[in-house]
Amino acid sequence: MARTEQVLVLEPQHELKFRGPFTDVVTATLKLTNPTDRNVCFKVKTTAPRRYCVRPNSGIIDSGTSINVSVMLQPFDYDPNEKSKHKFMVQSMLAPYDMTDMEGVWKEAKPEELMDSKLRCAFEMPLENDKTHESESNKTVSSSTSSVKTEHSALPKSASASLDDGEVKKIMEECKRLQMEVQRLREENKQIREDDGLRKRKVTSLATAPHSSSSSVMATSAMRDEGLSIRVLALCVLFFVIGVIIGKLAL
Repeated sequence: MARTEQVLVLEPQHELKFRGPFTDVVTATLKLTNPTDRNVCFKVKTTAPRRYCVRPNSGIIDSGTSINVSVMLQPFDYDPNEKSKHKFMVQSMLAPYDMTDMEGVWKEAKPEELMDSKLRCAFEMPLENDKTHESESNKTVSSSTSSVKTEHSALPKSASASLDDGEVKKIMEECKRLQMEVQRLREENKQIREDDGLRKRKVTSLATAPHSSSSSVMATSAMRDEGLSIRVLALCVLFFVIGVIIGKLAL
C-alpha cells in the first residue's frame, strides 16, 4: 500500500548543506511548516546518529505554524575526495485529537498513517578566494574598531588638557588681579604713613595747648589703627592668593 504524501513543507527540500571548516561544530537549519488544519507529529532520523546532534529531534507542530530544527555536525577530518553518504529522514503523522502520549501514538501508528521525506547531506569547504575575502573583511572590521576606540580614548585626554589649560589661565588672571590689589593697598598705606608723619609734626608744634594736644594724640592713634588695619588686610589678601595657587596645583 502506498504511503501518504508528506503534508509538511521542508526548507530545504532535498539537501542539507554543511559549510566548513569542520574543525568545529557546523550547524544547518531545517525548517518544517505545517500548512494543514491538524496538528502534526514529527521525528527526525539520520543514518549517522553519532555524527549529528538534532534539536528538537521530535515534537508536535501546531496547525499553520513552523518550527526550526538545528542539525549540528560534529567536528571531523574532512576529506574532499570522500562523498557524504549521510542521509536524514523527516517522519510525520497527523496527531490524534485525543492524544495524550506521543510515544504511544508512534508505537501504535499504522504504516499507511506515516509520512516521510528524505534529505541527503552535502559538505562544502569555502574557496580560497572566500577565505581571503573573509580575512580581509575581518581585518577591516578590527582596524575600524581599533580606530574608533583610539578616537574615543583620545577625546577625553584632549578635553582634560583643554580644561587644565583653562584652569591655569584663570589662576594666572586671578593672581594678576590680586597682585594689582596688593600694590594698590601698599600705595594707600604709604600715603597714610606720609599723612601720619605730617599730622605728628603738627601735633608737636601745638604741644603747649593741653586740649589741642589731647585731640592730636587721639587723631594720631586713630590714624595708626587705620594704617595697621590696612596692613592686616593686605597680608590676608596675600595669604589668600598663596592658598589659591597651592590648592590649584594640588588638584
